Amino acid sequence: MPQVMGADGEFHAQDEAVDLSGTPLEAWVALGFFWLLGATVFYQFFTRYVMNDSAAWTEEIARYLLIAVVFTGATIGVIKNNHIQVDFFYRFMPKAMSRAMSTLIDGMRIAFFVAATVLTVMMMLKLGSNSRMTMVDLPMNWVYGVCLLGFAAMAFRSVQVAITHYRRGYSVLERPETTMEDR
Repeated sequence: MPQVMGADGEFHAQDEAVDLSGTPLEAWVALGFFWLLGATVFYQFFTRYVMNDSAAWTEEIARYLLIAVVFTGATIGVIKNNHIQVDFFYRFMPKAMSRAMSTLIDGMRIAFFVAATVLTVMMMLKLGSNSRMTMVDLPMNWVYGVCLLGFAAMAFRSVQVAITHYRRGYSVLERPETTMEDR
């Protein structure tokens, strides 16, 4: 254990070097959307409470930026394979059954995200360029396009997670003490 109290009785702590090299692209995109959201909400606050003349467009844009943060941020959960899951029953299943169920879950996750991607494309084609935002004269397909990219990225990353589980011979469901970094 590292000592935090020195011989002089003073508190001594050193931070570890920050390493962002393993940060996936989706995390940087989500961070960008988050900062845009923060700037928009700050502008909304400033115009409403300081200038006493609220900018009407900020509420709508903030809503769509929040959607963008959610859909790009959800991809990070897929990459790390730490979405909500129930691993209780896997502790009591026979090993072969547990492995088969885990593989089935990987396949169902991939199928879900692929289906969501296809359905989003179908919806965007039905809407066309006629559907516009309420306050800002921009196409709604821009918002749905971000959702589409999020679903497509989640489908792609789900395939990567399934390949990792296959190569390792187990998943986090079977061994909850492991993480995706334990390759």
